[in-house]
Amino acid sequence: MMTKETDSREIVLEILLEILERGGYSHIILRQALNKYQYLEKSERAFITRTVEGTVEYLLQMDYIIDSFSNIKVRKMKPVIRTILRMSVYQLLYMDRVPDSAVCNEAVKLAVKRKFTGLKGFVNGVLRNISRNKEDITWPDDSIRYSMPSWIVSMWEKTYGRETAVIMMESFLKNKKTTVRCNFAKASKEEILQSLKNQGAEVSESGISEAVLCIEKYDYLEGLDAFQKGYIQVQDLSSSFVGEIADPQKGDYVIDVCGAPGGKSIHIADKLDSTGMVEVRDLNLYKINLVQENINRCGFSNIRTRVQDALVSDPDSVGKADIVIADLPCSGLGIIGRKPDIKYRMTPEDLESLAALQREILSVVQAYVKPGGRLIFSTCTINKKENNENAMWFLNHFPFDCMDLKGKLGEKLESAGLNQKFIQFLPGIHPCDGFFIAAFQKRQGL
Repeated sequence: MMTKETDSREIVLEILLEILERGGYSHIILRQALNKYQYLEKSERAFITRTVEGTVEYLLQMDYIIDSFSNIKVRKMKPVIRTILRMSVYQLLYMDRVPDSAVCNEAVKLAVKRKFTGLKGFVNGVLRNISRNKEDITWPDDSIRYSMPSWIVSMWEKTYGRETAVIMMESFLKNKKTTVRCNFAKASKEEILQSLKNQGAEVSESGISEAVLCIEKYDYLEGLDAFQKGYIQVQDLSSSFVGEIADPQKGDYVIDVCGAPGGKSIHIADKLDSTGMVEVRDLNLYKINLVQENINRCGFSNIRTRVQDALVSDPDSVGKADIVIADLPCSGLGIIGRKPDIKYRMTPEDLESLAALQREILSVVQAYVKPGGRLIFSTCTINKKENNENAMWFLNHFPFDCMDLKGKLGEKLESAGLNQKFIQFLPGIHPCDGFFIAAFQKRQGL
């Protein structure tokens, strides 16, 4: 009879194989698995989540440790064996509630279950050796200590200095609460808070935005009444600032050119208070369907969707929009804390091509802004090439002026030194994900 604990570990193994060996996106694969295994106890689902996320977050560190204690290097191991070792080493180092002996025993059982009986001695030996010596492990450099590819460490140290780079990397490894924005057109803050607390969620204020809450200790998001009824929308504090800076006025026509999964557009529709229209566009039907699901759940009538490639000009939209939201494809280096596999997927070449893609999109969509209208350019990265440099490039090539963002985000963030031309949030430095926002106004008479 298989124990529940072994059951959970088998699930972890399969999820990690999908992510680390088959190239699946960690947040998507994990969410799909948690939806599939809703019948498991809350504690088991928490174990699965923590072990998967932790193993991916600390992957470089795990491999360094295994290579230090094994005669066979990680890259030469069979995928199932290296995955079992990776997830087990994470438990040995970072999950105190699981006894080391249990970690080793369950790893051996998993190897046998997966038909690697001949390697059970190897698995056991490596893990028990690591267990005995784990207090003496030291890290050769920041790349291993913070499990961050060395080229990214170097780039951030050059851009922001080592002290800031370390703060950012430390923040990525800290436990992240889920941040949600309240749709006040649907329910009052008191109703939303009460609904969340009634279902056992721990709720705290963001301390910056009245509309943004941090929640944890809930079982799964889709099971929360507040989510099902459209009272809340998952959105980071930094992302919610796009709607604040856009500052839509009643009756405005807004185009969100790369809008999936729709958080910013729904925020703007909420702020428009049943007036105007927000058109959410994205590249394909799959992405638009994600937006539509969120719109249906939240129930706003002043928002619609459309499949439209942002690189392809839409003549009918030229000069029509009061506001264009351009939250553009980027490297995502600001949200590594929520999507840790990003750091292993990105290359320096990717940063160059993404920056070029952004310029292409901006060249097309700027034409949709009416004279006097606004374009809000944002990314969830902390790479200057995609952010400041592209914002300056835009100002140099199109008839727009930079908008003054002073006072837009409240006193607490003003005092955090964000009152410059463009806003760059840094994880660990500011109370949110890494994020960039620039706002431009189209000159009149053009």
